[in-house]
Amino acid sequence: MRYTEQLWRSIEPIYAAILKHPFLTGLTDGSLSREAFQFYVVQDAHYLRYYAQCLSLAAAKAPHDDWLVTFNEHAKTAILVERSLHEGFFKEFGLTPAQVYATPMAPTCVAYTHYLLAVCYARPFHEALGAILPCYWIYWEVGKALEAHGSPNPLYQRWIDTYASEEFGGVVREVLAMTDAVAESLTDAQRDAMREHFVMTSRYEWMFWDMGYRQEAWAV
Repeated sequence: MRYTEQLWRSIEPIYAAILKHPFLTGLTDGSLSREAFQFYVVQDAHYLRYYAQCLSLAAAKAPHDDWLVTFNEHAKTAILVERSLHEGFFKEFGLTPAQVYATPMAPTCVAYTHYLLAVCYARPFHEALGAILPCYWIYWEVGKALEAHGSPNPLYQRWIDTYASEEFGGVVREVLAMTDAVAESLTDAQRDAMREHFVMTSRYEWMFWDMGYRQEAWAV
């Protein structure tokens, strides 16, 4: 069994909970409020700035030049391509980039991004890889799952199409192959550490959609 298959088995209950979350079911049946989706997209714009930094940190630690190039390219994509997707949404919402980035980060967004930064900055490459992988993989799986149903809302369908696309799938497959290659030379303890981060950030993925659905605010 490939190591990535083992990783996925470790988050099957989390992924099942993700697919049942009303944020995602609301995307496909059109019942998700526009306000919740706007809140999520603004927070995701914040998240991607930090995620791109994490990818660059992982690139700096990559043991092979090809992987260094891969993650730096992905960091560029996160900033340019996904920002383009977001900016299309912002126009729909009547928001300027200045207004978006002036919006405070929600508690979950702060917690998730800072966890990622801490791992990618302080821990070895294989642990950083475990932490950043769910954002790739879960979004692809969610995109494919939601594409099978579609959405009556063109705005939500555009989001689904992005992550269900073959282009995004190719990016994810690159990282999955890298993960399996890395795991071949790891000790059991190193694999366990990698899995711990993978499970943790998978939980954060559920929390991020939940944050959007609840339009999470600071309690004090």
